[in-house]
Amino acid sequence: MTRAETRSLLIDVGTRVIGSQGFNTTGLNTVLQTAGVPKGSFYYYFASKEDFGLAIIDETATEYAIVIDGYLSDEKFSPLARINNYLQAGLVRIRDGQCKRGCLIGTLGQELSTQNETFRARLDAVFEGWKQQFSRCLNEAQLVGELPADTNVMEMAEFLLSGWQGAILRAKMHQSITPLEAFISLIFKHVLTNGQSKTAA
Repeated sequence: MTRAETRSLLIDVGTRVIGSQGFNTTGLNTVLQTAGVPKGSFYYYFASKEDFGLAIIDETATEYAIVIDGYLSDEKFSPLARINNYLQAGLVRIRDGQCKRGCLIGTLGQELSTQNETFRARLDAVFEGWKQQFSRCLNEAQLVGELPADTNVMEMAEFLLSGWQGAILRAKMHQSITPLEAFISLIFKHVLTNGQSKTAA
């Protein structure tokens, strides 16, 4: 296994273990044993557990930004339909995971944002990047008449991102996709509308 492959394996295993157990309660030995990598090799790639956590955040953020872009830049659909497709896909993913795993970035944000300023700043930057992706799609919706011309797309993007993250948390707590279904239904009936036509959720 090459050095790049070993580093990638550690990040992949760390993502799965931390996503399931949380950052603070995950010991490095658990990650190393699962990956089959000796401790000495770990410190060749990462200076500390915090450095490891930041690498996981960066990798997750990069991969998920590509996923978001795949939906929000799909010109086969109108801008609001793209957002609907993204949300529906997220609902399916969480349903298939039995509502036990949500967004790793959101999970880490809840756990670490008040404990570690480095993590808080990095996680906030990830969310800001995702918000920009939503705002671009919402701006397109505005340009084609799916949203009113006076819509504040940045506020709308913040509301969409924050509301969806909250619905994911609620789904995990409730062990049901009902909060996700309610969010999608209400946002397209009452928020993402030009006042005349509605995008089906």
